[in-house]
Amino acid sequence: MDLRWTNSLCALACLLGSVLGNPNKCDEVRKVFQLRQIGPSQLLPLSPRQGSDLQVCSSKNLTCCTKKMEERYQMAARRDIQNLLQMSSSSLKFLISRNVAAFQEIFEQLMKQAENNSISVLQESYRNMADHTMEPIRELFTDIGLYLLGSELSVEDMVQRFFDSLFPLVYDRLISPDLGDLSPAYAECLRGARQDIRPFGQAPNILTDQIWRSGMSGKLLLQALHLGIEVINTTDHLQLSRECRRALLKMHYCPHCQGLTESKPCMGYCLNVMRGCLASLAEIDTHWREFVRSLEGLSTRMQGPQDLEQVLLGVHTLLHDAVGHVQRNGPRISTQVHKLCGSPSRRPSQSVSIQRGAAKDPLPLKAALRPAGDSLAQRRKDFLSGLRFYRTYYGGLADQLCVNDLSRSDGTSCWNGTSVVQSYTLRVVGSGIKAQSSNPEVKVKEADPVINQIIDKLKHINQLLQGKSIPKLGTLDQIETGSGDSEGRYSGDCDDEDGCGGSGGGEVKSKVSRVSKTSPDVSSDHNHHHGHHHHSPSAKDLDRKSTSRSPALKWAIWMLLLPCLHILVAL
Repeated sequence: MDLRWTNSLCALACLLGSVLGNPNKCDEVRKVFQLRQIGPSQLLPLSPRQGSDLQVCSSKNLTCCTKKMEERYQMAARRDIQNLLQMSSSSLKFLISRNVAAFQEIFEQLMKQAENNSISVLQESYRNMADHTMEPIRELFTDIGLYLLGSELSVEDMVQRFFDSLFPLVYDRLISPDLGDLSPAYAECLRGARQDIRPFGQAPNILTDQIWRSGMSGKLLLQALHLGIEVINTTDHLQLSRECRRALLKMHYCPHCQGLTESKPCMGYCLNVMRGCLASLAEIDTHWREFVRSLEGLSTRMQGPQDLEQVLLGVHTLLHDAVGHVQRNGPRISTQVHKLCGSPSRRPSQSVSIQRGAAKDPLPLKAALRPAGDSLAQRRKDFLSGLRFYRTYYGGLADQLCVNDLSRSDGTSCWNGTSVVQSYTLRVVGSGIKAQSSNPEVKVKEADPVINQIIDKLKHINQLLQGKSIPKLGTLDQIETGSGDSEGRYSGDCDDEDGCGGSGGGEVKSKVSRVSKTSPDVSSDHNHHHGHHHHSPSAKDLDRKSTSRSPALKWAIWMLLLPCLHILVAL
């Protein structure tokens, strides 16, 4: 009797053990639930229960989960993946952000050094006019700096405005150094007549072309890096589909409901889930690889006339030669000035300046010092060397997360979505949207529209980086405000080598609409060689030029009106 009673107790204990499972397993689930701050412990049942109300983590066995827990687990699974995405991209994002700041700092150093060199060369070579030229020089380099950092200033306008301001000063101090300053009206006449007189030779055209070419490259480099950061920020905060969220819950936390808090998904299972969830990111891969290659191509082209450092540190030499050209051609320039503006009109001087007098030959030009710190070329080289390691980042992101953080290799006990097994037996699909049609774990309907938008931006910047297209109004930031031909060349002033029919060493005449620094850019009229003007441009003429509506402005107005027309048609 005692033996039969003992056997009955053992059988009852076995039965209870099979029904309730390990009596401590829900305690372990509770600990993990609280440790990971998934939700309040009150959501957990006191003991295993039937899970018929569960939508994803349902099981034939008793469960430690409730419907409220399942909801919290799903939020935790989404949060975990987004944290992993941000952690995996953090070094790439830091690389780009750090170099954006470094490039901007180098640009600012170059601008300051170029400005100081230009002021110094005039102080050393043309002492009797140097102090008066500081303001135009500083304004020029301020404009160039704003242009490089993304403003919509026109390079041609800023350069022409600088030489317009410089001409009355050079004429007053070097060509006609009489007592007393030029009257404001006479100085204004000189400014207006400067492009007809062409006192500086080809210097304005050369400087415009050099700043445009090198500035375009530098500006495009910064814009591309800013877009790179935008791509990373967008993918770090990927909006996961409902199917993906349910698959992540099933992979990460459904084993907890069975008390399997230490289990990890099988490798093949993890790959299917993550390749399905990140299918849209895999579509970025081709364009991101091309982005890295295009940046390398841009860096290679940033030499000679496109080397911003070389161009900026050579401005003082060009300026020195431009002023020397005026001085050497003084008699011709004086004759033209008298024809266009008459005899100089001066204001009486309060005191006689000892600096006024006959202009002397300029002093020899000293070599300028390069700015301290990394050169622009070396910084680009170091940056691209680091960026190459990330060229396959988006193509292998899902696999990287599984291998490094999420899964357990086959051959060891792992979670396959329903139970713990030795290996995952279902088919493992490839990466990308098309490959997910046969994914057994996640249904992927279409690409994320936000990711499609970022891909379109990458396509556009790649075209610009490769020089296959020129920026248009309203695309990214407006990179150049003048017009350009199909090869991306600046179509403003041109040299004799371009077949423009120039007049030797003279300055090519350009009718440029005068705009303020903060006004929208307008296209310039570049009919340079259609005859010569023999009269001084009047204030009325200048005003008509500055207020004329450009093709770019007309296009912008038409684009604003176009939605209204669509509404009218719909009505």
